Amino acid sequence: MCSHTRPKAVRTGRTGRPRSAEADAAILDATRAALVELGWSKLTMGDVATRAGVAKTTLYRRWANKNELVVDAVAVLFDELELPDRGSLTADVQGVVLQFAALLNRPETKTALMAVVAESTSDDALRVRIRSAIVDRQKRLVVEGRERAQARGELPYEEDSEEAARNTDLIFDVVAGAVVHRALVSAEPVDEEWARRFTLMLVSGIGSLQS
Repeated sequence: MCSHTRPKAVRTGRTGRPRSAEADAAILDATRAALVELGWSKLTMGDVATRAGVAKTTLYRRWANKNELVVDAVAVLFDELELPDRGSLTADVQGVVLQFAALLNRPETKTALMAVVAESTSDDALRVRIRSAIVDRQKRLVVEGRERAQARGELPYEEDSEEAARNTDLIFDVVAGAVVHRALVSAEPVDEEWARRFTLMLVSGIGSLQS
């Protein structure tokens, strides 16, 4: 390259001002607060914009509709989940189960998650967005937990990547399904004893998947 030649600017796909992380956070906070107060049917983009202190045009530059906005507001909460390192697979799983249950117990999580799941039964695009923004992102916890257990010698390493992916999907479905059903459908507590018993059953099953 000649010394006087400038590199071409990288196009980002959107023009105008760059997104503000503070504005995004305010909008997502306002969305969750509005959901708790108003419910899905009464929630509007205009109400969220007012609560967040931004113009409605700012909102629509970021999210095309209410469905996308609410899913992202929920996804941010689930991104708070972390897999604790407690020294064993059983202890790690029990820790994340309790953390997940505590998150579901928060009014903003409970209201938002139930609302988007209900809407997704008749909206294929919303279902796809839930899968990509929440479900697929949170499978990282399963992958991390299994890799950590394999490094400790608690689980064997898997040679077949496709089989490993199928096992990851199954484990995630079992954990998410059980905890969500217990906390939100049955409305029963996910306490230390329930988490302990569930974890023992789950870890025993994980071992049989890889035997």
